[in-house]
Amino acid sequence: MSDTTRDGLFPVAGGGRRGRDEQALASAAEALRQRFGDRFQTGLSIREQHAHSTTYIPAQLPDGVVFPESAAEVQEIVRIAAHHRVPLVPFATGSSLEGHVNAPFGGFSVDMMRMNRVLAVHAEDLDCVVEPGVTREALNVELRDTGLFFPIDPGANASIGGMASTRASGTNAVRYGTMKDNVVAVTAVVADGREIRTAHRAKKSSAGYDLTRLFVGAEGTLGIITSVTLRLQGIPEAIAGGVCAFQTVEDACNTVILTIQSGPPVARIELLDALQMKACNAYSGLAYAELPTLFVEFHGSGETVAMQSRAFAEIASEFGGTDFAWTANPEERARLWKARHNAYWAQKSLVPGAAILSTDVCVPISRLAECLVETQADIAEHGLTAPIVGHAGDGNFHVGLLFDDKDPDGIERAKSFVARLNARALSMDGTCTGEHGIGQGKRAFLEAELGPALDVMRAVKQALDPHDIFNPGKIFLS
Repeated sequence: MSDTTRDGLFPVAGGGRRGRDEQALASAAEALRQRFGDRFQTGLSIREQHAHSTTYIPAQLPDGVVFPESAAEVQEIVRIAAHHRVPLVPFATGSSLEGHVNAPFGGFSVDMMRMNRVLAVHAEDLDCVVEPGVTREALNVELRDTGLFFPIDPGANASIGGMASTRASGTNAVRYGTMKDNVVAVTAVVADGREIRTAHRAKKSSAGYDLTRLFVGAEGTLGIITSVTLRLQGIPEAIAGGVCAFQTVEDACNTVILTIQSGPPVARIELLDALQMKACNAYSGLAYAELPTLFVEFHGSGETVAMQSRAFAEIASEFGGTDFAWTANPEERARLWKARHNAYWAQKSLVPGAAILSTDVCVPISRLAECLVETQADIAEHGLTAPIVGHAGDGNFHVGLLFDDKDPDGIERAKSFVARLNARALSMDGTCTGEHGIGQGKRAFLEAELGPALDVMRAVKQALDPHDIFNPGKIFLS
């Protein structure tokens, strides 16, 4: 596959330091086949399953898929790849949205889902150690009897290794932070085949460079994570949540801002615009008003969540919010948040057959209302269909742009909108991605966001992965 391959919106293969080396790929494939037998597969269907297909970026298939079951086997895989200088692309659930798991130069997908053990739970220290293939839902089932839980919830049942690699966050981030706040340490196999450990379990350390944060968010470009040590939280005694509708997005945003700045310690506060509410009602069988709406949740004791809910209702009323209907009933809350987590599929159902470009930006919370209002005006001015949903408590929102990816005009309008959206966020001292990551889809915008600092990132990549083995064609345009 050439370096000029395009996805119809942005270049996806990149002009990086490498191209395909057919002889090296064939030699590495034979070495993997000899070592792993049936755990190395080259069939078309399994290769298709291990390429990107969640959103608008087309699949770019690996030459094979290997299934390690231990850190030692990951080391063997890396040594084979390093010897032949062929690419490796880490893979877990495949739920990323920016082409992270594509193989633009071929190479081999390293499927980590068989490394799915919870290695240790230190309940007294509020932490645990897991392999990268453990999913967040499976981890919380394992932790249930300890009275602890892992709070990061990006919506999809993603793997812990993938969440660490993309620096994921989600609906609980306003209270519990993101993956960068909840990863204590990782072990990772680097380009020479060594497994390194970035930190110990102490609650704080000033011992040298913060290598943990280097790997959290590296998107698999610096090595392959083989274990993650996570911070845990106590399961709240009580949880209450509910919905509140507003006449305008600006009123909803101003409610969020005042709540965060001076109000109760909210655990989740999600914003859905009117079109997103229409989609959720239709897709999830709800009957809420099709107005800009906040989904809110509080964690604590029974008394505190009741007080927090009442305090939020008072703030919302200042901005014309409807009566805040809150409940502590687990089934009702589960139905509400299931609808929120299905927002992507609800968006797709608005225009059957359309492609969807799910993109996100994040701005300082004081600029959130301004950014959202300008974005909605942009959508209306250009006649686009693009519902909005956001983790409003930390200034992060997502736009699901529906368009015809077979129509050149539709593609151009989508491309122009995304460029304007990212420019708008950057002009407000925001970022081109709050939680999706860069992958292939946002590389040009990272250049605009970081400028010369991107050269420092390139230097780190060159130092740790001089032969560009790990997930090439991601993050950097060249």
